[in-house]
Amino acid sequence: MSKTTDNVLLVPGESGWEIWTDRGEEGFVLRSATGLGRAGDLTGIPAGNLTMLFPVKSLTAVPMRVTSEDDALFSDLAALHAERLGLRPDPMAGQLTDVFVIAREAENTALLAVFLRPPGDGDLPPRGPKSFDISARVFPASGDTLAIWKEFGRWVFAVFYQGILVYCQATAVEAEYPDESMAREIRLSLMQLAMQGLEVDPSRVVLWTNDETTDPSILANAFKKPVEILPRPVPVLPSPLSKLLPADVRAARRAALQRRNLILGVAAAVIVYLGLIGWLCYGLWRTTAQTKDLLIQARKVNPAGNDYALYKAKWEELSPVIDLTNSPVDILNRIYLRIPPNSNLRLQVADISATEISLKGEAPTLPPVNTFSLKLQEKNTDLSYFTWKTPEPTPFTRGLEFTYTATIPTKDSKP
Repeated sequence: MSKTTDNVLLVPGESGWEIWTDRGEEGFVLRSATGLGRAGDLTGIPAGNLTMLFPVKSLTAVPMRVTSEDDALFSDLAALHAERLGLRPDPMAGQLTDVFVIAREAENTALLAVFLRPPGDGDLPPRGPKSFDISARVFPASGDTLAIWKEFGRWVFAVFYQGILVYCQATAVEAEYPDESMAREIRLSLMQLAMQGLEVDPSRVVLWTNDETTDPSILANAFKKPVEILPRPVPVLPSPLSKLLPADVRAARRAALQRRNLILGVAAAVIVYLGLIGWLCYGLWRTTAQTKDLLIQARKVNPAGNDYALYKAKWEELSPVIDLTNSPVDILNRIYLRIPPNSNLRLQVADISATEISLKGEAPTLPPVNTFSLKLQEKNTDLSYFTWKTPEPTPFTRGLEFTYTATIPTKDSKP
């Protein structure tokens, strides 16, 4: 009888799903290669911690550069970038986005944002996986590499920078061997990466296939480099794994947690109920006297309570003139401190009234404007309770100009 493995991988194979099992120091070993394209049709999945790798065709990879080194801002910056590209993940479909760091530089970080399409009927296995990731992240590649392989009969490729995934994409080519149209798709993708400030010149091109008769001449001519034909590497789980979690799996986990909490809650309720009965039997005779005493005390303090309520209402009427957070000078100083240093961003108009703020300014380039916008809306700061509207800047002769507005919360609108 075989020993149960700790980790099980569902990997998109050349023609169907593959099941890999962990053998400790040996790494993952292929258990079975199916011809099934629907994960919901898989049977005989071994016990263990199941990790599902989404195929490249099920996601959109968006590499980008951001002018920030704060990891906490990366998800929000990726979401803003996705909005500009028209990518709007369904928030009801679960956690379908994640962000991975490619490289860090001074005040500049290269990121890869992944946007997963909501899994359809039969796209998830019968047993809910413990974790998820994408297939392009589990195949190790060294240096600056362009890797090409097949998933579910379609050619896909990935670009790696110093062994770190920069971009991946599924092509429209389902031919038996690489052709000119596939090479053209890859070249166009590399050109788009360069235009986004992520210029990667692969030093090697690798074709992962078990068919040694494959002719790599088309790829070699297209990229002016020799093409290595190698078997696809054994998958290696990345650390940390992605945060991807479709809604169906999240709902199943929530239901299991609710069932456990329900059982614990019922047991706790029984104990509390029995204890309450005992306490009531002991203290019932004291209840009437205590209630009368409390009513007497309440009648005595009622006038003072009314006076306090009136005092509080009068004090709140004065808040616009005594609360420093509403001081125009103080607000203007806080806004000034959010301007990126040495950025040549200037405020031309700062109109601060009792109810709203209007800022008009200009900058020679876009990054200072974006940084200024993000800093105005940073969470847990002295400007975070304003309701900001920061539309896209508009170009003019000296660069870009912008108009930002914010609503100052009143005592009725403060949380």
